[in-house]
Amino acid sequence: MERSGSNLTTSSSPSPAAAALRPAGGGAHSFLLESFVALAIILFSIMALSSTHNSLTIVHQVPEGHVGVYWRGGALLQTITNPESFTKKRKFKPLVCSSVQVRDIPCGTKGGVMINFTRIEVVNRLRKEYVYDTLLQYGVHYDNTWIYDKIHHEINQFCSSHSLQQVYIDMFDQIDERMKEALQVDCTRYAPGIEIISVRVTKPTIPNTVKRNFEAMEEERTKVLIAIEKQKVAEKEAETQMKMAISEAEKKASVSRIMMEQMLMEKESAQQQAEIDNQMYLAREKSLVMKEAEANKLKLTPEFLELRFIESIAHNSKIFFGDKVPGMIFDQRLLGNFLQEFSRSENA
Repeated sequence: MERSGSNLTTSSSPSPAAAALRPAGGGAHSFLLESFVALAIILFSIMALSSTHNSLTIVHQVPEGHVGVYWRGGALLQTITNPESFTKKRKFKPLVCSSVQVRDIPCGTKGGVMINFTRIEVVNRLRKEYVYDTLLQYGVHYDNTWIYDKIHHEINQFCSSHSLQQVYIDMFDQIDERMKEALQVDCTRYAPGIEIISVRVTKPTIPNTVKRNFEAMEEERTKVLIAIEKQKVAEKEAETQMKMAISEAEKKASVSRIMMEQMLMEKESAQQQAEIDNQMYLAREKSLVMKEAEANKLKLTPEFLELRFIESIAHNSKIFFGDKVPGMIFDQRLLGNFLQEFSRSENA
């Protein structure tokens, strides 16, 4: 017997069959005797099968990833075998690691919208040391109790406390972990041998009208995101252009500052050159004046002045008459004597 989605696979040994002997001929006594003998053989076979453990055996194999468990007379034995070949009357092989698929789970959201989870896959493992206790308490189909039925309950609990927006979009990526934690909590408390490895939840199906609304909303959201990205690109371009303009202005300002500094240096150099030229000119003129002054000092002697005075009077075409004329000549001689004394005082 096999069951899809379960951790268990079973098979049982065939029961022996006895062939009833039909009388080929003879009387009634012979028929009764043969019937009695056949009935005795059947009863003996049944008693031998139930009383002798090794009277009827079959060879079976426990494949990798399984362990073997056994029943006798409907009672579960504590014998657990590892993957290899055995000779036993009956065998039972639970998978150590398996996957349970739960399909078509309807649930209602907080807002009253009915949705359907088409498939939820739960990967679980039954630990070897807990195989006997788990099968003894919950039977072969322990996964019905702790996985199949439990996942229905947890999904409905989750949907009833959240809106469609949360279940379908906002919190959908959290459903896997929430279901895994919820299943593992109860399994750890009541069936510690069951370990939930992972839970995979497919996107639920929602009504077409609601789906179209979500698609339209997603389209609008996409448009908004595109507009935001375009705005960011435009801002980046404007920022880049502003940085380029600032860089260009700084470059021009640097060039202008450098040119201004160059012009100032040229002006200062020209000014210094002019000052040097002026100083040279002043020194040269001063030298000339001093030389001329020295020459004049040597030249303007009293005798020379008197000579020049006499010459100027001689060349005068006008003749003055009166009692002041001799005095004028005398005054000129006094002037010459004064100049001569002045030049002597300076030389001293």
